[in-house]
Amino acid sequence: MSMKRELKRKALHLTGLIVPAVYTVSDRTFTLTFIGAAMVAFLILEPFRIVEAFRDKIKKILRLYVQEEVISTLEKNIDEITREEERSGIAAHIYFAAGAFIVVYFFPRDIAIGAIAVATVGDAMAAIIGKTFGRYRFRNGKSVEGSMAYLISALAILLLLMSFPYAAVGALAGMLAEFYDLPPDDNFSNQLAVAMSINLFKVLV
Repeated sequence: MSMKRELKRKALHLTGLIVPAVYTVSDRTFTLTFIGAAMVAFLILEPFRIVEAFRDKIKKILRLYVQEEVISTLEKNIDEITREEERSGIAAHIYFAAGAFIVVYFFPRDIAIGAIAVATVGDAMAAIIGKTFGRYRFRNGKSVEGSMAYLISALAILLLLMSFPYAAVGALAGMLAEFYDLPPDDNFSNQLAVAMSINLFKVLV
């Protein structure tokens, strides 16, 4: 994926910060309802994104209300930021919403807010810095510069919510999860890795 397309994708990805923002100003129940509603909407729309025949039917229905150029532009932009594996499979926003729901449901407020924010910002920083300045690369294509960008940004975010030892553990766990692209998708596993590692460290110490 080109740098321009990656920037567009990560800009959209950063809208995930809405979730920790909502949790910061509201309670757990409202945040879970918000995430759940978003996930239901995503799941309803997902078949139309994947199956072209569905999209064509919707275009015919809406032709009287929406200009064809608007629909074509929207389709082009969505297609541009969609990765190959997402064209016939589950998209990143579904995994993100599922991960965020689990993290908010099972973990303390500060850990949940931090884990979701870190997974959102850290992933974007790793991709942008790695693609722009990455010179030293590993076999999986990841770069030292991208991994360091993740670690630094994650640590900065978590230090706003907790003391250094916990922030360091969460940042390191998130960086490793991003580096190894833990299944089923890093947008899901990254949040869980950060939340679980901090929570486990709190229990052990």
